[in-house]
Amino acid sequence: MLIGSYSFTLVLISLCVAILASYTALDLTGRIATAKGRAVHFWTAGGALAMGVGVWSMHFIGMLAFKLPIDLGYDFALTALSLLIAVLSCGFALWLVSQPKLPLVQLAFGALIMGAGISAMHYTGMAALRMTPGIDYDPTLFSASLLIAVGASAAALWIAFRLRQHSPYVRLIRAGAAVIMGVAIVGMHYTGMAAAQFPDGSFCGATLNGLKGNGLDSLVVVTTLAVLSIALLTSILDARLEARTADLAHSLTVANRELTQLALHDPLTSLPNRMLLDDRINQAIKKVEEQGGCFALMFIDLDGFKPVNDAFGHHMGDQLLREVGARLREDLRSQDTLARIGGDEFVLLVRLSEPNDALSLAARQVGLIGRTFRVAEHDLQISASVGIALFPGNGANAQELLMNADAAMYHAKGGGKNGYSFFDASMNTNARKQLQLLQDLRAAIEHNQFCLHYQPKFDAANGRPVGAEALLRWKHPLHGMLMPDKFIDLAEKTGLIIPMGEWVLNEACRQMREWYVLGYTDWRIAVNLS
Repeated sequence: MLIGSYSFTLVLISLCVAILASYTALDLTGRIATAKGRAVHFWTAGGALAMGVGVWSMHFIGMLAFKLPIDLGYDFALTALSLLIAVLSCGFALWLVSQPKLPLVQLAFGALIMGAGISAMHYTGMAALRMTPGIDYDPTLFSASLLIAVGASAAALWIAFRLRQHSPYVRLIRAGAAVIMGVAIVGMHYTGMAAAQFPDGSFCGATLNGLKGNGLDSLVVVTTLAVLSIALLTSILDARLEARTADLAHSLTVANRELTQLALHDPLTSLPNRMLLDDRINQAIKKVEEQGGCFALMFIDLDGFKPVNDAFGHHMGDQLLREVGARLREDLRSQDTLARIGGDEFVLLVRLSEPNDALSLAARQVGLIGRTFRVAEHDLQISASVGIALFPGNGANAQELLMNADAAMYHAKGGGKNGYSFFDASMNTNARKQLQLLQDLRAAIEHNQFCLHYQPKFDAANGRPVGAEALLRWKHPLHGMLMPDKFIDLAEKTGLIIPMGEWVLNEACRQMREWYVLGYTDWRIAVNLS
């Protein structure tokens, strides 16, 4: 019987290659699990090639580490076949662990297939020696190698499936698992080698035309390390790119959520704004038309807010608005909508069982706002005027409902404030007047229909003039000269007070300059600003 020996260096290299191939396989299973579309097939094919080359290389280096007293060579065709078997077996393994689930029966079947593939690779590689007479195998060790192959395959499949998802310390765990898998694969190989028996007088038929010679082991090692390193680096870089892409996608999602919040909500109170309110009203209209029922739109305007704002400043006014919004929101149901549409104006959209339910609800809103607010160590008392429009009945769309609820609110405010009023068709006349006045006011700013009257101011001690107070008047083309009480409130509500105030300041300064040139250098002009 021919006695063989091993190169310790090549045995150690084969173990290192097996561990590296195992780690690469585990890492690639993670890439396959997170990939989508065609990328799944790409990673499966590339992983099968890299892992197959790694496993086969471990086997071939182990073969090269084995020495007999005779020259050895390896049949090229059978060696290539063993490589193909390794690649196909590894491809099957990667496909199996990429499935959503891996039940015990499927794991056992996969272990049998993969174990058979690894065993076929090993013994096909041994057959590549083309020994004459043929190699005898010890039945016990031969069976043990097959069992080790199946057991190692089962362990490898289970570990790869469990570690395919990214988790804390996953790379460290994969490294430990790769060592276990590598030792198991090497154990199967050298158990199979130990089972081989070479009778005296045997010679290698692949010596003349097969693979042989010094440097073959180095070529296999370098090539294998290059393939595994490229596959591993590609996987790591792709994982980092995917992580960065995921972070970017998360950042974009957060940014879009914030933009949506800003676009559809009031920045001061975080309540829905006019745009979102319109959408909610249209949804409510559609639901009522399909399922029946009714809803109320309540236009809430705060009474006494402006004096608080003027006396304590805008910061206090803003805080009061937040408190009002918070108090009204506490009384809401999930299907109701409370919106702030500007200034001290809120709109409440509520589903009703009966139209008459709006009466008690409006009274409750007035009562809630009428309770004292504690803001920055100040007790503040305000009230609310509420206008109510019902659907169906008081408008066909969101714009009409809002306009009619606004008209009802003005009616409540005109009736003494701190109360509520239902919309009535007779209020449309006043609403139309307000709408027409708003259009005329915009035209007045554009066509310069305003003028300033100056009320002189005198020194009480000597009776000498010391300046004047600028008083705004509107030269309306149809209604003649209008006093500020006819249009200032509307200008403040619509924001037109800003360009109007700018014009007043410019005109007062122009007039003051004229008086200055005429010698009235000590005169001063007082201008009222909203």
